[in-house]
Order: sequence, then structure tokens, then C-alpha cells
Amino acid sequence: MRRLATLFALLLPAIALAGAQKYEPLSDSVRAALSRSIADQAPPRSSFRDPMESIEWLTEMSQRLEKKMPNRENRLEFLRSLHYEATRAGLDPQLVLGLIQVESGFKKYAVSSAGARGFMQVMPFWTKLIGSGDDNLFHLRTNLRYGCTILRHYLDIEQGDLFRALGRYNGSLGRPEYPNLVRGAWQGQWVYASRRISVVTQESPAATP
Repeated sequence: MRRLATLFALLLPAIALAGAQKYEPLSDSVRAALSRSIADQAPPRSSFRDPMESIEWLTEMSQRLEKKMPNRENRLEFLRSLHYEATRAGLDPQLVLGLIQVESGFKKYAVSSAGARGFMQVMPFWTKLIGSGDDNLFHLRTNLRYGCTILRHYLDIEQGDLFRALGRYNGSLGRPEYPNLVRGAWQGQWVYASRRISVVTQESPAATP
């Protein structure tokens, strides 16, 4: 099943499988916490551990994303923002890339039949529920901030169960198609391991007894 999902994701670069998060009443404490998370502030610093990690990751992901986003400047801005927002929410940035591939096909102004908007296909009701009400979901960082915050919220609800959290995100809880496609795109196209790990391993001196 994993191989089939990966193959399907690889053959589906331009097709979006957007769903729709479903409105669910939130407790005051959860709503307040999500509102704080969504507060729109410019990133105060890089989300990378050091400059070399930034260069390696951005170079690698930029090459993979080039066909979907030909403009280099826009591509790098997108990747920097995505890495920051995913890391901020405690998510794997490569997972978020897989989700965006399936949700919108990396189309900034995508709109689903249910009205979900932008790269991460965020439903407009969220802006009234936890935002200012007039937040622009087509704005790059706003869309990524909402999408990553919402996915983190669903992961918390589901106690870390990614399959169920993805189902909630897409409005297809309990059905396997969407979670399998996201995981297929994530693992088939966006998995990343730093080259420095292998270099350090190869060059490290043998341990002495």
C-alpha cells in the first residue's frame, strides 16, 4: 500500500486533492491557545540551527521544487517561510511539503470546491474562529501559519496519530486515501537527510577503548 501511494503521488504533481477541515466547537482555552499561535508576527530569527544547514536544505529543496515554482526568489521565500512555520509548530517541514503537494499542487491561489484556500487549503471559518476575521489566506506566511497550526492542533487531539490527524485536516477522517497520498508524497519526494551527517560519520576517528 505504501509503494502504491508513493507511486500515485509521484504521478500526480499537478493535481490537488483538497478537502475541507470541518468546523468543530472549541473550548475557550483551546481557542485562546490557537489564537496565540496564529498571531501574525514576522519571524524573529531563522528556524535553521546554523547557516550551513540552511544552505544545504534550501539548495536541496529548491532543486526538487523548481518545476512547480520556476521563479527562484519566490521559491526560496516559500521554502524559508515553510521551514519556519513548520518548525515553529513542531512539524517536519518535509511532511508539510508533502501535504501541500497533495492539497494544492503548490498553487498559491488554489480554491477547493468547499472554499478552502491557498497552499495548505485552509477553510475560511478558521480566520473568524481563531484569527482576526479578515486574515488573507492567500498571503504566503498567513496561509502557512494557519495550516501548520491547524495540523498541530489535530495531531494534539489525536495524541500524535498522524493518520487520523491528516484525515481531520482533509475532512476525510477514517478514510485511508488522503493520509496515504500525503505520506506517499512526503516519503517519495521530500524526505531529506543532511549530507553533513554522513560526512561526519565517515570522517570521525575510530573510538578508542
